[in-house]
Order: sequence, then C-alpha cells, then structure tokens
Amino acid sequence: MAKKKKVTCPPLALWLVTFSDLVTLLLTFFVLLLTMSSMDNAILTRVTLHTADLGLLDKRGSGRVTAKERLVVDLMAKPWQVLDKKQRIKDLLFPDDVLPEELDKSELDKNLEILAKPDGVALVFTDKLLFEPGQSALSPRGEFVLDRIIPMMTHTGAPVNIAGYTSGVEGAIDPFVLSGDRALAVLSFLVKAGMPDSRFSLSAYGGAFPVRDDYGRPADSAMNRRVEILLKTARPIGGY
Repeated sequence: MAKKKKVTCPPLALWLVTFSDLVTLLLTFFVLLLTMSSMDNAILTRVTLHTADLGLLDKRGSGRVTAKERLVVDLMAKPWQVLDKKQRIKDLLFPDDVLPEELDKSELDKNLEILAKPDGVALVFTDKLLFEPGQSALSPRGEFVLDRIIPMMTHTGAPVNIAGYTSGVEGAIDPFVLSGDRALAVLSFLVKAGMPDSRFSLSAYGGAFPVRDDYGRPADSAMNRRVEILLKTARPIGGY
C-alpha cells in the first residue's frame, strides 16, 4: 500500500499582522481628529472675543449691534490714533439719514468732540446737544444723541467715566451741583437702556478744567459746558 503524502501548509504572511495594526491605528487617529473638530465647532458658537485694547467683546452684544458699531469699536481701539479717525467715527455713529430735522450735521460737528485721553477715548458733548439752558434733565434731542451711542458702548466691556463740567457763569445755579446732576442724568439714561451700572464712575468738576479760556464769549462758555463720556479702552498695567 502506497504511503500517503504529507501536505504542508504555506508559510504565513506575518507582515499582514503589522499592516493591520497600522491601519487600526490610523483609523483611530482620524476618528480622534473628527471628534476634536466637532468639539471646536461647538465651542466657537459660544466663544467670546478678546482684544488687547478693548477687553471683552461679546459677539452677541445686545441684539442691536451692527457692523457700523463694531467698526467704531475697532477705530477706537487705539486712542493715540483717534485724532485721525474722529470724523469717521462721527459719520458712523450719526449718519445723515438718521438725524432729526432739528439737528443738522454741521451743528452736531460743532458740539461733539472726540478726544484721545491717556486711558482711552472721550466723547465730549456740549450742553447744547443734551440739555436745555440751565437744566439738568435730558432734552429729547439729548436722549436721541445718547441712544445712538448705546449699541457701540454695549459692544465693549471697557469701564466708563461720565464727567460733568460747567462754564461757571450759569446764573445762580451752583456749578458743581449742576455738573453733577447732568452727569448723573446721562448715567441714569444709559443704565435704563440696559448697560450695567458696575461699569460706570461719575465725576463733577463744575467750572474747573475748561477746554477754552472763558472771557465771557458765548462760544467759549458753550464749549466749557459739557459732558465727557470716557471709554477706558487703554488698559494700564494690571488692568482695571
């Protein structure tokens, strides 16, 4: 009887084991990348932007913020350059098509100044824009002017100082009382509009620190009767 021939198995392809391990690792790596990408998208929907000069800028804002207000914030980010940008800022905040009939652009330009300060940018309004002569209650025109700057102010978390000044020649009214009451009226309006009161500080200087020498000329007195809204966008070392 013939002896049965023994069948031998072919050698195993051992390299397939290493290859399969490599494919598994690559698959795990790509799944991990996909998971991380999904997490990033979720985070970006809630992200809050931060800039070196302006502090926190909440992209959700108050719901009223437009591209123009965001551009104003960007223009005010560098106070030392504001002198070259102040007309641009005025045009963005108060375009011709939104001004009421009783307030033309030339009058607005004469009674609104934008100044660079060591710690930020100041919007300076003469009393003619905000109040009736000798009064501390905001006029309808004053409420309109302040309402135009609220969206821009809500788009930055920078601290705000409101300072009142008088010319020192406003009848029998105590200049420090009047300047304080006017600054308080502006603050109250902004807080009622939804801005947190914790952002504000208040100052009253009466007839001190005039921007023009007051020799009894009406134009000089008018410029000294003012309210300055200072947005402290330039942070000192250590922050506020």
